[in-house]
Amino acid sequence: MPHALPAGAATAHAATAHAATAHPATAHAATAHGAHPLSVLAADGGATPTVDPSGPVAQLVIAAVIGIVVIIALITWLKVHPFIALTIGALGVGIGAGLAPDKAVTSFGNGFGATMTSVGILVGLGSMFGKMLVDSGAADRVVDTLVRRSSKAALPWTMALIGALIGLPMFFEVGLVLLIPIIVLVAKRSTVPIMKIAVPALVGLSTMHAFVPPHPGPLVAISTVGANLGTTLAFGIVLAIPVIVLAGPVFARFAARWVDIPAPDMFGSRGTGSGPEDPASGGREARRVPATQDTASLPHGKSDFTRVISEPRSPSFAVALIGILLPVVLMLAQAIREASAPDAAGSWVSLLDFLGSPMIAIGIAAVYAMVFFAIGGGMDRAAVSKSLESALPPVAGVLLIVGAGGGFKQVLIDTGIGGVIADAVKDSGISVLLVAWVVSALVRVATGSATVATVTAAGIMAPIAHDLSSPMTSLLVLAIGAGSVFLSHVNDAGFWLVKGYLGTTVGQTFKTWTVLECLISVFGLLGVLLAGVFIH
Repeated sequence: MPHALPAGAATAHAATAHAATAHPATAHAATAHGAHPLSVLAADGGATPTVDPSGPVAQLVIAAVIGIVVIIALITWLKVHPFIALTIGALGVGIGAGLAPDKAVTSFGNGFGATMTSVGILVGLGSMFGKMLVDSGAADRVVDTLVRRSSKAALPWTMALIGALIGLPMFFEVGLVLLIPIIVLVAKRSTVPIMKIAVPALVGLSTMHAFVPPHPGPLVAISTVGANLGTTLAFGIVLAIPVIVLAGPVFARFAARWVDIPAPDMFGSRGTGSGPEDPASGGREARRVPATQDTASLPHGKSDFTRVISEPRSPSFAVALIGILLPVVLMLAQAIREASAPDAAGSWVSLLDFLGSPMIAIGIAAVYAMVFFAIGGGMDRAAVSKSLESALPPVAGVLLIVGAGGGFKQVLIDTGIGGVIADAVKDSGISVLLVAWVVSALVRVATGSATVATVTAAGIMAPIAHDLSSPMTSLLVLAIGAGSVFLSHVNDAGFWLVKGYLGTTVGQTFKTWTVLECLISVFGLLGVLLAGVFIH
């Protein structure tokens, strides 16, 4: 994602991202209403021209409040698609704040285009990588290897690791559907209470979804507030570790006592009975090799039967793990170089910056998957083409929501509402990180969508982020991400997915899924606030 301008240096990627959001703004005299010119973030390569408010402060505030209420009402009450709701709300805010209708449309279009330029390519590449991870069997290989090498006591911790690894490259819903058969199968075979298996896995998945790019939420927040992706990625991974530990294996002990239920009879075994909802089932069957004989051994080396098995082909564990971690390592390396040697020059710096730029890093991972995942999974060119093609339609809605969020952000900036919000937060004396979390959490609770919460909160906080240091801007992204998963309840599709797959009642789902989402959110906020004490 686009990088903020670090102190004393600006990467080519950052300059490109800022230039892509360029929106001309000229300073002129105060309006007849007596409004004061406010210096707000205008994306023009890092300069900060003054943008006059389009109306009195009271009018700006009322327009913003009504616009946000309209967005929430359209999504929750009228069940309008978030893309339409954000578009209507953004244009309404612009016109209500005093922009001419054509200028409101232009402002929204500029923001939409700039966001799609920086985020759309990455989401598309990330989706392709995730689909290849599933269809080639690489995801299965990672899960099987880790579970097979874990003791019964270590299984909750292993499942947390699996959830985090699967959560790195995949959308939440896809990762959830992929993990459910693994959760059920492991619980049945190990006789460990299912909540000790399910909770850590779900926490690992959800935490990565909230804090770590290239998920759409963190990506659009990074793009909107101008954060450095590498720094945010590094902070997000560091923050995710204690959050996963506390909300995962530790909380799972209590969840298993509160909700003591048997594992549901949904998935009999790997590759069978997984049903049409399992995203890996189709690829698994296509990769199945001829049956072979295998001797199943009991303890002490005694064998009780010989079974005929037909396992799908899949890449090795090393090949799969390298693919998952490759873009992370490349982006982290570039971020470390920026932090440790910001003034360094030379061909190695140019190469590292090139390889570590988000589009290139995720693009390399996608090409890696097309070659090595395909070879290991026995996929021919037609299968690879089909997998890549099927990866894009499911993310179309997400991309439109993300783009509309960028348009909403630009309208807030061009009307001067962003400057009003920035001044209000500064004058309040309240932590910017706490404000970001509260805004994101409120939208999340109201709409049930983590993505809508993130894009809305990021748009509101963008002008404030302009005056923050690069590390603080990354913490702001994480605070927004933490708020975006707060209090999942009946208006969240994830709530019903978990309830349906695990066979829990509504009350049991509140005791487990809702509580773990709140723990991720609150522990994430506490970690961000603690880091904010030492980072300025």
